[in-house]
Amino acid sequence: FVEVALVDHISEGIVPLLDEAAAPGKADRATTAIFYSISNTQDGLRGVSFGDSLIKRVVETLQAELPRLKTFATLSPIPGFRGWLSKNAGALLTRLDEKRQTELGRVVGSLPPTAERVLAAAEDTSALDARSPVRQLLLNAAAEYLGRATAEGQPVDPVARFHLGNGARVERLNWAGDPSPKGLKQSYGLMVNYLYDLKRLDKHRALLAQGKVAVSGEVDDLFLKG
Repeated sequence: FVEVALVDHISEGIVPLLDEAAAPGKADRATTAIFYSISNTQDGLRGVSFGDSLIKRVVETLQAELPRLKTFATLSPIPGFRGWLSKNAGALLTRLDEKRQTELGRVVGSLPPTAERVLAAAEDTSALDARSPVRQLLLNAAAEYLGRATAEGQPVDPVARFHLGNGARVERLNWAGDPSPKGLKQSYGLMVNYLYDLKRLDKHRALLAQGKVAVSGEVDDLFLKG
């Protein structure tokens, strides 16, 4: 089962998509289809690779009915991120250069910054503006989690495993994409867009078979260097 929103851009947050009071857009003018609920990623179906046929079938149907549609992407949760970060924050901090460690340490009140202090500061996401070093580290960590954290060659995140296994790429991270209690609990409110480029699905699957995750340039720039 797939729920789709027809819009004019890749959506950054779930709230507008679920707003029943919002005026409906004109489907015949939409350029982008956003998949925001796919039942195959739920418990019991994780790792079952029939999303390709499911999503391709939906895409082909939409394209036949609405030829203006050119972009097909998801707005997806990152359910395993908080748990992963709680175990890996310390190791990530050691990879920061001295300047970033100092900036982060000043904010959290610990030089060098400790994982405990950083994770505590991350809890108040509403206080983290765009220039916050804590916010930047969360985005770096989410990119690492989605783009580099693998087990036996597969992404450790269940939703990432589903979409990447079906040929999508990690397109963009969205700060405060899901501000609900559930969203904050599982990923500090972060959500991710996976992009389905139908011409590159096989290429992305082949890349994953080599233990590498397909990501956009924007996400690649968030990887910690070194």
